[in-house]
Amino acid sequence: MNKIDINNLTGKCLVATPNSDGEFAQSVIYICSHGKDGAMGFIINHRLKEFSFSDLAVELPFPFKDKSLPISLYQGGPLDKTKGFILHSDEYQIADSINISSGISVSSSLEVLQDIACGKGPKQRIIALGYAGWAPEQLEKEILNNQWVVVDANQDLVLGDKDSIKWEQALSSLGINNLNFSDSLGHS
Repeated sequence: MNKIDINNLTGKCLVATPNSDGEFAQSVIYICSHGKDGAMGFIINHRLKEFSFSDLAVELPFPFKDKSLPISLYQGGPLDKTKGFILHSDEYQIADSINISSGISVSSSLEVLQDIACGKGPKQRIIALGYAGWAPEQLEKEILNNQWVVVDANQDLVLGDKDSIKWEQALSSLGINNLNFSDSLGHS
């Protein structure tokens, strides 16, 4: 198993421990930015049920004709839920795309949403409303307090469409069975 540097988690996933509750219960969060100023990421396994891309498209300055396209929105996190971000496969790039890790980029441009609405966008994507954020050293403390487990990210985990199993899949990538999980892990 690779040793994870908790001071540089950009491109990694956080997995909520089984004892987590509230908005982060059974969450998997892809970290897009982590440094001395704090961290930012997106929940990648909580689809919004009460609000769809068709609902969002009504507010956008371009037409969205094909309402049958299966485009889901995700609860990206508890902060700034009116702001949208697109995590996407890196075969699609525009001027504002930022490559985070191999195969995964992030954008926030209306151009990406328009391309998605027209069926020309990235092959894989997550449209997230809101984000998760941490103040300097806050995330590191939460990890040391066993609120999160860190796993390597890959395109299938982050952008795959099997949201209902992402949490268990991420835990099992470390050989952890959530039924046998202790909330008092040791630290090495």
